[in-house]
Amino acid sequence: MDPAGYWLSSRVRTLLRYARVTSRRSRRRLTFLAGGVAVGTVAVLFAAAADEAQVLFREILVHWRYAPLVLTPSTFLLVTYVTRRFVPHSRGSGIPQTIAARRAKNPAQRDALISIRVAVGKILLTLIGLLCGASIGREGPTVQVGAAIMARVGDLTRIQRAGLILAGACAGIAAAFNTPLAGIVFGIEEMSQSFERRTSGLTLTTVIVAGLISLTLVGDYSYFGTPMAALPNFNDWIVVPACGALGGSVGAIFSRAIILFARGLPGRAGAVVRRFPLLFSAACGLGVAVCGLLTGNTTFGTGYAQARGLLDGSVPATLGFSVSKVAATLLSSISGIPGGIFSPSLAIGAGLGANLMALFPHVNIGALCLLGMVSYLTGVIQAPITAVVIVTEMTDGHAMIIPLMAAAVIAQAISRLICSKGVYHALAELLASPAPSMSSSAKTPP
Repeated sequence: MDPAGYWLSSRVRTLLRYARVTSRRSRRRLTFLAGGVAVGTVAVLFAAAADEAQVLFREILVHWRYAPLVLTPSTFLLVTYVTRRFVPHSRGSGIPQTIAARRAKNPAQRDALISIRVAVGKILLTLIGLLCGASIGREGPTVQVGAAIMARVGDLTRIQRAGLILAGACAGIAAAFNTPLAGIVFGIEEMSQSFERRTSGLTLTTVIVAGLISLTLVGDYSYFGTPMAALPNFNDWIVVPACGALGGSVGAIFSRAIILFARGLPGRAGAVVRRFPLLFSAACGLGVAVCGLLTGNTTFGTGYAQARGLLDGSVPATLGFSVSKVAATLLSSISGIPGGIFSPSLAIGAGLGANLMALFPHVNIGALCLLGMVSYLTGVIQAPITAVVIVTEMTDGHAMIIPLMAAAVIAQAISRLICSKGVYHALAELLASPAPSMSSSAKTPP
């Protein structure tokens, strides 16, 4: 071949190589962009449907006060049956399943945890749970749904799933709470416990797009409003260790209880639960109904309205609410129905913080609630930065950032003394190494 022909052939090969590389990069960017749009849209629609489900439940209560004694246990039984029979991996929060999917080396196991079928089941069954008064949230489920959507988009564009699952989970949190920064921090601290350089920029892009979709559809708002919370005097800081200790210890005890049921109760009690899972679920539903009726219907649902009322002082703080909300959320979590613990945990934390008003009457009620929310959430998930950023973004509480960080550090230290791991990672480990004798429906912890 003459020199001119060789040079031309070499240039053509170089251009073709460049075109292939550029095409792969463009396809990758388009995948994350399209996934962010999809996750943000689904998250907003899921949130609207969840709110509507709770409105319908409250309308039922207006017509018949004791309806939960029948409706809640029977619906728990039905939802648990459908979950175990058709979509076992939609059970519980969804965050442990997403963590386990990221760690899974077996593609079949990964696909089973974050399939579109599981995502659809997760949404529908969570909504049914809220319609019957279950003390569950939609934010954890949105994480699993976001991961499933991103994984499916990756299949269509032939992009590897590892970074997509992380991006989908982060986008789910960002769109569910309308907190883009919290989505990033959640991915770093909770989902991966590290930061993947290769996908960090694309993850940020996905979260930003999902956040923009949420802003476009529902406007710029703070999840819990903008309470006037501050600790103006140094003497008021005495409440920081008090909230950190209370929230961290109660959150850790809650986590230990969920992990205990996920591993299986020992002895005769455990044998009964394993033999009659549907009846156990109905009993949990009855317990949730009783908790709600004893507290004037305040412990039903996500707890969003109660937390917001406590923050702005329009709802009185009672010890009964805090204790009953812990019980109702625990019963909902171990019953076998789909549903998250994020929103109920924030409501519990707000209640615990507000209860300290009896000991510190001079401290702003909003500040106590914010400290309680961060402390309890940290005690449950042992991700202090995530807890601080979520609460700060949700309430625009930047004036409280330093005391919130201090409370989170204290809560994490106390939580680790009681429970060695956060609830999400402990449950994810159970998913990664199930007992061989267990059925497929029993492999998914609450």
